[in-house]
Amino acid sequence: MGEIKVSPDYNWFRSTVPLKKIIVDDDDSKVWSLYDAGPRSIRCPLIFLPPVSGTADVFFQQILALTGWGYRVIALQYPVYWDHLEFCDGFRKLLDHLQLDKVHLFGASLGGFLAQKFAEYTHKSPRVQSLILCNAFSDTSIFNQTWTANSFWLMPAFMLKKIVLGNFASGPLDPEMADGIDFMVDRLESLGQSELASRLTLNCQNSYVEPHKIRDIPVTIMDVFDQSALSTEAKEEMYKLYPNARRAHLKTGGNFPYLCRSAEVNLYIQIHLLQFHGTRYAAIDPSMVSAEELEVQKISLHNSNEQEEQ
Repeated sequence: MGEIKVSPDYNWFRSTVPLKKIIVDDDDSKVWSLYDAGPRSIRCPLIFLPPVSGTADVFFQQILALTGWGYRVIALQYPVYWDHLEFCDGFRKLLDHLQLDKVHLFGASLGGFLAQKFAEYTHKSPRVQSLILCNAFSDTSIFNQTWTANSFWLMPAFMLKKIVLGNFASGPLDPEMADGIDFMVDRLESLGQSELASRLTLNCQNSYVEPHKIRDIPVTIMDVFDQSALSTEAKEEMYKLYPNARRAHLKTGGNFPYLCRSAEVNLYIQIHLLQFHGTRYAAIDPSMVSAEELEVQKISLHNSNEQEEQ
C-alpha cells in the first residue's frame, strides 16, 4: 500500500516543483503553502483548493499534466482560519501578493465550498473568473454538525482525525481508489490539531452560498456516481443552485477522483478552460493552444463515441 507516495510521478513532482511558504496576514503563524508551476506570464491561473484532509500536493497529478500542456497551475494549503470571512480576506491578500487580478478556482469538497464563498465575498470587485466544483456542497448544514462546529478547537488531534476518517470509503475498492485513500490518510496524518480543527470548523460552521451573487460565473460541477461523502440531496442542491453549469460526471472515483481518476479529471478541467482560450483570462500559454486543443477534442470525441456504444 501507499503506492502513490513512492510512485515515480510523485517523486518527480516533489523534486521539480518547489513548495513555497507565504505570509500575508499580520499574524506570522498564518502561513500559506503552495506549489506554483507553469508559465509565470499567465496572469489568470487555475488554483486548486484541497478538502479537509488534503494538503497542496494531493493535486500533483493535475499539476504535472496541466503544466505539460502549458497551463499555469497553483495548488494551495490553507493556514489556520476559523471563519469564512477570515479565510476570504486572507485569500484575497494572497492573490494581491501574487499579483493575480482574476483566477480560475478548482475546489474539492471543503475547497469547493470555500471557492464559492470567495466568489461571493468578492462579487462587487470580482476576483474569480470561473469555478470547477468537485464533490462540493453549497450549505454546511448537510453535515448535521453545525452545533459542534464551535467545539472542534477543543478536541485532541486523534479525535479530529477519527471524525474525518469516518467519511472515507470502506469495503472493497479498486486498487487506484485504495491507493488514493491511503495517500489521503497519509496527508491527514501530516496535519496538526489546529489545522484540522480549523478546517472542520469551516466545513461545519453554519453557512450557505448566496447564488444570486455569483450567478454570472461559468461553473463546472464535477461529481462521482459511486460512494462519496456527499449525499444525493447535496448534489441535487448544487444542480439547482447552478442550473446553467456544465456537468462533469465520473462513473467512479469516490471522494478523491483527482487522485484515482486523474486522466478523466484532467480532461474535464481542460474542457472547462477551453472557453477562455484566446482571451486575457486564458490559463494557458497561447503558443501551446493549438496542439492542446486538438488533443482535447480528439480525446473528447473518442470518449463520447465510447459512451454512445455502451
